[in-house]
Amino acid sequence: MKYKSQKVAYWFFALSMLLLSLQIIYGFVMGFAHMGYDNLHDFIPFNTARAVHTNLLVVWLLSGFMGAAYYIIPEEAENELVSVKWAYIQLISLAIVGVVAVVGYHFNYWEGRKFLEIPRPLDWLVVINVLLFLGLILATLFKGKKRTTTSLVLTMGLFFAALLYLPGMVWFDNQTMDSFFRWWVVHLWVEGVWELIMGGILAFLLIKITGVDREVIEKWLYVIVGLTFISGILGTGHHYYYIGTPRYWLIIGGIFSALEPLAFLAMALFTVAMYRKGEKKHPNKIALQWTLGTAIVSFVGAGLLGLAHTLPQVNMWTHGTLVTAMHGHLAFWGAYGMIVFAIISYTMPNMTGRKLYDSPNGQYAFWLSNIGMIGMTTAFAAAGVAQVYMERIMGMEFGDAQKEIQVHFIILVLCATLFTVGVGLFIYEFIKYGRPTDEALEPHQ
Repeated sequence: MKYKSQKVAYWFFALSMLLLSLQIIYGFVMGFAHMGYDNLHDFIPFNTARAVHTNLLVVWLLSGFMGAAYYIIPEEAENELVSVKWAYIQLISLAIVGVVAVVGYHFNYWEGRKFLEIPRPLDWLVVINVLLFLGLILATLFKGKKRTTTSLVLTMGLFFAALLYLPGMVWFDNQTMDSFFRWWVVHLWVEGVWELIMGGILAFLLIKITGVDREVIEKWLYVIVGLTFISGILGTGHHYYYIGTPRYWLIIGGIFSALEPLAFLAMALFTVAMYRKGEKKHPNKIALQWTLGTAIVSFVGAGLLGLAHTLPQVNMWTHGTLVTAMHGHLAFWGAYGMIVFAIISYTMPNMTGRKLYDSPNGQYAFWLSNIGMIGMTTAFAAAGVAQVYMERIMGMEFGDAQKEIQVHFIILVLCATLFTVGVGLFIYEFIKYGRPTDEALEPHQ
């Protein structure tokens, strides 16, 4: 750790791990409900559990990204964070908004728009919170001695993530218009600007872990940014197939969705190439594993599995089925969950001065969580294909089809348990590191 203010990152990571734990709990509630054991329905209806599960996903990842930015930007800019106090205020307000939203969902206090259920008053608090965060990051960059490509791409991703939250706040009486602009938030986050955040964090980790020259890594970063914008923006069209938009979106969505895996393939090739080229043997093998894992699993989950069901000829059958959950789980885990785990694994020894990365628990956490997630993805795929056949081809009623695929959720819950054990071990290691200490500060010129 080179700057004292980097310690702020720890508390964002701690909030991130807490919210992830809650998300997993609500995932199990839904898993058991799919198996026919919906005993909590009177207290946590399925739609509530789903809203909480998906919204906690967004907030724990954002908290992780913010923590990563608070660690990376001071080091890249060679300047202390402009205000540690305001960073902590931003953290507390983020946590309060998250808690109020989750509690509110249990009392039907929401907008009811998928992925954007958060009620309007809380929307404004989110905007204020993110503006404060961006102000701190931009002011730190402005005051800093350097403005590297890595820091600028990361900041650009964070800035556009904030900007693209606004279309979801525009009110439309027309359902098609509302759904059209809702995807400007949801798609352009996860398949657009979040990829820039992922690319920035990935570049930072590769520079630090592999020792490859910064110029080489940052040239690749430009390629990734280009591919992300070329495919990601018009690739939004694959959400417009059956919501009442003009027919030309079938062509646009189909073509550009087919190009979307290229950005993730570039990231995977780039990461593996930099690892092989690296002469530096960094002792933190766990951080390296999560970094390489991010690139490879995101290409499979976000790239290949996304392509597997977004072409119009396939999507006309799979739209709105568990095939989407197959893609969504491995994509979010590979592209964004694992990069948060990678930056935590890298920064914790630096912030605390405790080199605990040789622990077997770290290896168990990596392999159990990934094997568990791949098992869950496979179970979703089997259930989704069976659902498509029964509902769309045989014409079976939705409820009847759900009963027939309950058996797949037994496997899914078992794999989810494996995943949870892996994540639990990661959180245990995180807690074992303890809080950051000033003794871990490195002397710098």
